[in-house]
Amino acid sequence: MYILGISCFFHDAAAALLRDGQLVAAVEEERFTRKKHDPEFPSNAISHVLAAAGIESADLDYVVFFEKPFRKFERILMTALGTYPRGARVFRSAMTTWLTDKLWVSALIAERVGVPRDKILFSEHHLSHAASAFFCSPFEEAALMTVDGVGEWTTATVGRGRGTDLQLTREVRFPHSIGLLYSTFTAFLGFEVNEGEYKVMGMAPYGQPRYVDEVRKLVRMAGDGSFRLDLDYFTFHRSTALPYGRRFLELFGEPRPVNAPFFTEASGYPSYFGPRPADYGEQARSNQHYADIAASIQVVTEELVVNMARALQRETGLTQLCLAGGVALNSVANWRILRETGFREMYVQPAAGDAGGAVGAALYVYHSLLGKPRSFIMEHAFWGPSYGEGEVRAFLDEEGIAYERLDEDTLLGRTAEALAEGAVVGWFHGPAEWGPRALGHRSILADPRRAEMKEVVNTKIKYREPYRPFAPSMLAPAVQEFFDAPGVERQYPSRFMLLVVPVKPARRDTISAVTHVDGTGRLQSVVRDGNERYYDLIDRFRMVTGMPALLNTSFNLRGEPIVNTPREAYTTFRGSQLDALVLENCLVRKAGGRRR
Repeated sequence: MYILGISCFFHDAAAALLRDGQLVAAVEEERFTRKKHDPEFPSNAISHVLAAAGIESADLDYVVFFEKPFRKFERILMTALGTYPRGARVFRSAMTTWLTDKLWVSALIAERVGVPRDKILFSEHHLSHAASAFFCSPFEEAALMTVDGVGEWTTATVGRGRGTDLQLTREVRFPHSIGLLYSTFTAFLGFEVNEGEYKVMGMAPYGQPRYVDEVRKLVRMAGDGSFRLDLDYFTFHRSTALPYGRRFLELFGEPRPVNAPFFTEASGYPSYFGPRPADYGEQARSNQHYADIAASIQVVTEELVVNMARALQRETGLTQLCLAGGVALNSVANWRILRETGFREMYVQPAAGDAGGAVGAALYVYHSLLGKPRSFIMEHAFWGPSYGEGEVRAFLDEEGIAYERLDEDTLLGRTAEALAEGAVVGWFHGPAEWGPRALGHRSILADPRRAEMKEVVNTKIKYREPYRPFAPSMLAPAVQEFFDAPGVERQYPSRFMLLVVPVKPARRDTISAVTHVDGTGRLQSVVRDGNERYYDLIDRFRMVTGMPALLNTSFNLRGEPIVNTPREAYTTFRGSQLDALVLENCLVRKAGGRRR
């Protein structure tokens, strides 16, 4: 039985395919169109997952959309009418977009995928989120929690999963939303909503939470885990321009200019910003104010999700939690949930945001609606396109690119030695990662011992803000030597780079390039099963240097999706100051490549 799951039209459009309940392939549309967070109908992603299974659309038993468009349209329409006349612009915008493709999803799927209407099913947004975590997890029974911006009407849910049964028992409804609260601050801090939230999380360690009391004025928590926003501070429910209003500005001051460079005394001033401005000190102090606001919204967000999780644990008595929705990508909050709420095990699927709804919708139909038994666990994140050595060599030969073809042992040894000598390497191997984190198949790698690698990789290779952090990819058996987080290497979210945990004080200088300014690190604990070549590379680096970890960041330049093809990997290599590129078993070096 083949079931195709689809998510699209808001951000991170994606497709996923099940064969008899086993995931065959899953990929975001952005990887093909090169439009970051592409929301459009995922025609390319659908074509890929069908090809990965060797089937055509006629072979599909069901196609499942991850939410219910008419219910979402009802919410948008009722909200616009309820805020009239201030919501008139929202109403006009909704009519323009919804009365075309967004509302008529069934007809669109029938046309674009080529299946009859009786094969098309619809899940619910947060049900898809919950299924994407629970049915991918190893747990037979677990508490469920979903938190994001908004689905149809729902912004957060709690419930319980057992076997193939999934029940969401309570919900919070729009406009009260943790995701929209965080996104409001994302916009205020000068970043793009649904794209810049991780920048706010990266900015937060450079600030002090001096505005926590002010942020708390915007939202009230209840003992049952629920919450309510004070809508006097927000306009996202009635405006297409800005999500915050006058009272918000009275609390926090003027918003950060969108294109203004961000730097503080702690972050440093990268060379690609150009000469230091004459008012450097004044700009650094101004940016410190915004960093303090970022730290404050991060703290309050953590408080909100921890409060939800505590209440859920008390209610269910369970010690295993499945977490999904865009807020589940907040790695700092995830660690607090594990540490403070009574849950001892957590599962977060690597594409926890809207993309993951494609997997969840398909799994919900297979297990909950059709009653099929569970046999799948998402142990790794490598479900995207792959390119064999023949395709890689054909590309390199066609373009006249000089390379060495090496056996695996030689390749690992040469790469480990280059990294130890200070080279920064683009690493391209196997199926691409599912979700926003590069986990060793489409990664940029460097030596985590060298503090200068923070600036080298951020400013000379990725051309991004100097405060953006990197992850330590560490062999799972070595994690306890470096991190003050008992048992964290056994938690699935640490495999997917979804936990930020404390680095032991004595080890912070040892892995200085991947230790955040607040003494934490966004850990990827690397297990060999399912990620053999990357594990072996890190192990070879350990043999050369004694360090069982590498600095890992996604293989892309600022503003671009992670590279998907050998050509895109090579283009990124040529357009940056990467020293070497590994494409499967082919090693490409720049002429006159240097050692740092």
